[in-house]
This record gives sequence, structure tokens and C-alpha cells, in this order.
Amino acid sequence: MTITDEQRRELSRWTQSRTLPAGDVFRARLVLALAEGRSYRQIMSSLQTTAPTISRWKQRFEQAGIDGLDPLHKGSEPRVADAALQARIARKTQRKPVDGSTHWSCRKMAAALGVSKSTVQRVWTQLRLKPHQLDRYMASNDPQFEEKATDIIGLYLHPPQHAAVFCVDEKTAIQALDRLDPVLPLSPGRAERHGFEYFRHGTLSLYAALDVKTGQVHGMTAGRHTSKEFVAFLERLLSQTHWAKEIHVVLDNLSAHKTQDVEQFLAAHPHLRFHFTPTYSSWLNQVEFWFAKIQRDVIRRGVFTSVADLGNKLRRYIRAYSKSAKPFRWTYTDPTRRIHANRITGTAY
Repeated sequence: MTITDEQRRELSRWTQSRTLPAGDVFRARLVLALAEGRSYRQIMSSLQTTAPTISRWKQRFEQAGIDGLDPLHKGSEPRVADAALQARIARKTQRKPVDGSTHWSCRKMAAALGVSKSTVQRVWTQLRLKPHQLDRYMASNDPQFEEKATDIIGLYLHPPQHAAVFCVDEKTAIQALDRLDPVLPLSPGRAERHGFEYFRHGTLSLYAALDVKTGQVHGMTAGRHTSKEFVAFLERLLSQTHWAKEIHVVLDNLSAHKTQDVEQFLAAHPHLRFHFTPTYSSWLNQVEFWFAKIQRDVIRRGVFTSVADLGNKLRRYIRAYSKSAKPFRWTYTDPTRRIHANRITGTAY
């Protein structure tokens, strides 16, 4: 079979394209192979096709040239859900199923409306409906929410000069769990495996203070969780921050933070000031982000042979983290969430 130079260039361009349909590329390679004088057997082996297929496309090319390589059947038109069907799916998705289940699946919705599950999936994707997901929230009932939140966010955005700002909290009752069976290490095709049974060696509390400006963390472990240990931690924090003329501490409303011993300590150190977060508003305390990180990195999958071993690993992680620590960046983007003071836009550190 003979082809012109123009046809050869065009078909060669087809074979090198990464955007054309695979069928077009296949037919271009087939015609070029025929033009090179290859036998049917060679083409069948290289293109994984059959002799009738080769004969059919050879005949069409000889009759109509490159235009004859267009398939006669263009395929079915994509099915698109009209506005009425989209509204029905959206309205039904926002209601509970009648069988008592808590949410819809695409197959259950498709059976209820007499459509395909693919149609339901496309409509959910277009409307950004995700009935399988669940988000939890906690609304603050603090009557002074706006004042307290504005005070803390102001410390993050514009701290006083020559002052240190710390976010302080405790992670209590950290269990020193030891596995009764040996840990099977990570290997290709298999995740790290822990035995199901474990042994409790005891618990430990971790006090942490995150420096808002640098991101570094000051930590202390303690066997108990009382105001005595909290005051001891504050003493250590002050000894490491002797340069600051003012020390501002953001913390929650735990009863151990408001005892008589703590009040006496504050009276003896007038440059130390507490800023309590509103109730159910731990997201305002940046040290909670760091606690989530140490939970993932050390505690959740950790194996601890004793309480002392747990304490050593926690302190080692804190030292390593503080060497490369960076301040947290977070942005408050929804001014409708009960903060009605002058809107502050920007990034908090």
C-alpha cells in the first residue's frame, strides 16, 4: 500500500501524540506498518490485532484516505442529569433514609430514585455533597467569648515589646504501654505490626509551654497532675525566660490553674499574667497543635518498657523538636463565628 508524504507526516504525528484517543494512534500505526511493507502476521504480532481488522482499515484508507480512519460509531453521548434530577437527589440526600440508617450511600440512593450509582456520584460531586462524612463541633457557651478570644488573638498578632508569650497546657495520664509480643518491623509490602495485647507500666503527665514567637517547646514530665506540679513548671519556665519584662501565658480553665497556690505564685511574680481561653475553645491554644503532633509521632505507636522510658522518649523528642522549631501559622477566616469586634485579617503567629 502506498501513501503520500503528506499522509505519512500526518500519521506519524498521530503516533507521537499524547492527547489523541488510543484508537486513532492504533489506526495510524497500522497504516504506517502496511506502507512499510510489513506482512499481516508481523502487524498482528506487533499491534496485537487480527487479520480482519487490518483488512477493514486498509480498505477504508484506500477508499477515503485519512478521513476513512474515523470510526463510524462515535460512542454514546454522556448522560447528564438535568436540573430536576439534581434537585431530587440533593433534596433526598439531605433527608434521612426511611430504613433507619443514618446516611445515604450512592447505591442506596440510586435504588431509591431508579438511576445509576454513577449518576448519583456525579451529582454529589457537582453539588459537593458528602453524606458519608461527619464533622463534629463544640459551641462555646462562654458569655465573654469575644473578649477572651480577641485578647488571645491580639497576643498572637501583636505581642507587647520585651514580652514573652507562651501557650501552656498539660497532657495527662499518658500510658506507658509495652507490647507483650515483639514488634514486627516494616518490610516491602507489609506495614509495621504490633501485637494486640499490651502491658501497662503506669502513667505520666507532660507539661508543655510553646513559645509563640519561636515555636520552641519547654516541657516537663511529672508523675502527678496537681497545682504543685503546675507551679513547679511555671518556676522552671520563668527561670528560662529571665530576659522578658512581661510573660503572658495562654491556658485553659482547668481547676489546677486557679488554686490558692497558683494565686500566691502570681502575686509573687506580677510580671506573669494568665490569659484563659473561653470554654470549649481549645483551638485558640496553639500548644494543642503541638500535642497532636507528639501524639502522632511518639505516643500513639510508641512501645515503652517503663514510666522512666516514656519520660526519656518524650524529653528527647522535645529537645529534637526545639532545634528546628518554627512558629505555627494559622488564619481566622470566618468572622461570623461570634467574633464581632473589629475584624483583623492576616496571619497569626
